[in-house]
Amino acid sequence: MSNSADQNTTKTLSWHSHGITNVGKVRKHNEDSMLERPETGMWVVADGMGGHAAGDVASQLIVNSLKKVHEGLSLERYIDDIEDTLITVNKKLIDKANESAKRTTIGSTVVIMVTYDKYCIYLWAGDSRLYRLRDTKLRQMTTDHSQVEQYVEQGLISREEAEVHPHGNMITRAVGATPNFFLDMDIQEMKKGDRYLLCSDGLTKHTEDYEFQEILGNGTAEEICKEMIDMTLDRGAGDNVTAIVIDID
Repeated sequence: MSNSADQNTTKTLSWHSHGITNVGKVRKHNEDSMLERPETGMWVVADGMGGHAAGDVASQLIVNSLKKVHEGLSLERYIDDIEDTLITVNKKLIDKANESAKRTTIGSTVVIMVTYDKYCIYLWAGDSRLYRLRDTKLRQMTTDHSQVEQYVEQGLISREEAEVHPHGNMITRAVGATPNFFLDMDIQEMKKGDRYLLCSDGLTKHTEDYEFQEILGNGTAEEICKEMIDMTLDRGAGDNVTAIVIDID
């Protein structure tokens, strides 16, 4: 027996998005990659590491592989396919690193948002983030897989100290980093009017959460992306920077 309330909720939810990636002011190459697939309800930000010809290879392989994932007949199957795809990418990157003369890690952080029916599913590894603005309140949906985040969780340093800690760039999980790769995942019910932001750490390094809350509260998805990128460039943009804004209508 179908639930008419659920059917009505489903019918009323749709989404649109806008994304921008920029090389920044310091780096010569953009090792960030992004994917927008609003027609299948999938968005991805991947932030490569390992230098040019490694970082960009890793992030592009993630994005190009996820392009091929189909929605499937069920949410469970869809998520399984995404996870299986990234496990395969992880193995390819490790094999590629082992074949290279330098044996450098060829890896990438990743954050993925999937909309399915009335649900938002998000998966991640590393410190690329997902935020949600709901009823003017901002929430960071992901938890960084980073050394400083572990220090904060253990009570060794404060959140403020973490922002300037010398270990700020040390990632504890990434695609291509270790053979036993796995993603963190969570699921939430969406509401009409929700606004989501996926971004690489090139944005969060230069922007405070209260600024995200203020900027996300006004304008279209396209205007907000442009404002965030421009603001990061004005502040020096020491890293590649990527932002995708998704509106739930």
